[in-house]
Amino acid sequence: MKGCYVLVARIALGQEIGVGRLGTIRFNAGYYAYTGSGRRSVEGRIARHLRRERKKLHWHIDYLLERAEITGVYIYTGDGISECSIARRMMPLCSHVRGFGCSDCRCGSHLFYCSEESGLRRAIAEAAGNNTAPLLPGI
Repeated sequence: MKGCYVLVARIALGQEIGVGRLGTIRFNAGYYAYTGSGRRSVEGRIARHLRRERKKLHWHIDYLLERAEITGVYIYTGDGISECSIARRMMPLCSHVRGFGCSDCRCGSHLFYCSEESGLRRAIAEAAGNNTAPLLPGI
């Protein structure tokens, strides 16, 4: 199935992480939402992110997920919703990491931060409108 998704991840302790060509970035302790897409298979992309064994670091999110715990995943398949549309709606709602995950588009970021998980999940719901659908609600 084609679509887009939002990963919610937690970093327990603030730390600096090298993120490919973006260089070293300071990540505060708290919760991050990453918007992404699965142009061929959204399930396959999410499954890759959920794998805990070492994998080739390809996307910006791969570097972050080496040090973060995924706490939720949302998937969207409806018309009119994309990773960029969610990202644009998230920009005024949360802090963001400039340039993260958006090297192939004109968005300012595809990674958003809130210190509390409940605040981040409210922002995701607002950005996605009525399209919010937890793929893995048990995470």
